[in-house]
Amino acid sequence: MPLDKHTLLHQLAERLQQSDRLAHRAEADAREAARSLATESEKKEDGRAAIEYGSLATGQAQRARRLQEELQALTAFGARELPRFPRQGPVGLGALVDVSTEDEDGFAERTFFVLPAGAGTELTGPGGDGFLSVITPSSPVGRALLGRRAGDTVEVTLAGEVREWTVLEVA
Repeated sequence: MPLDKHTLLHQLAERLQQSDRLAHRAEADAREAARSLATESEKKEDGRAAIEYGSLATGQAQRARRLQEELQALTAFGARELPRFPRQGPVGLGALVDVSTEDEDGFAERTFFVLPAGAGTELTGPGGDGFLSVITPSSPVGRALLGRRAGDTVEVTLAGEVREWTVLEVA
């Protein structure tokens, strides 16, 4: 059964929104902790902890802004007609790409969804059947796969390890 790209986009948007809510909650908690520590006492340890909580809050606020940017990019992408790819066509933005690799356990297959946002997010297929990973054109895997066709082999270095994948199908 072919995967419904709109359903996958909706699933990704929900995951990004959940991460955004968590980032906002973590930011608020860290800011409250920084305020309460700063006012309870003037001890040096409390002052350092307040600074650390303030830095944590700033980091969570930046994370929330990035997530909002990703949601906007995803919404804009999903608002237009999603591209259709012939099975032997080149990989592009919006493609579902099946690849295979050989490792010590034998052959393994993976499915990637090339999108403008959400890199690294794992999505589930219909009814929880199978997993696929979101990649972006700016990621090492995305850069390696863009423009490739079924039958092409690409090498990607991830975490210092060279991996070789063969494109099986583009959809």
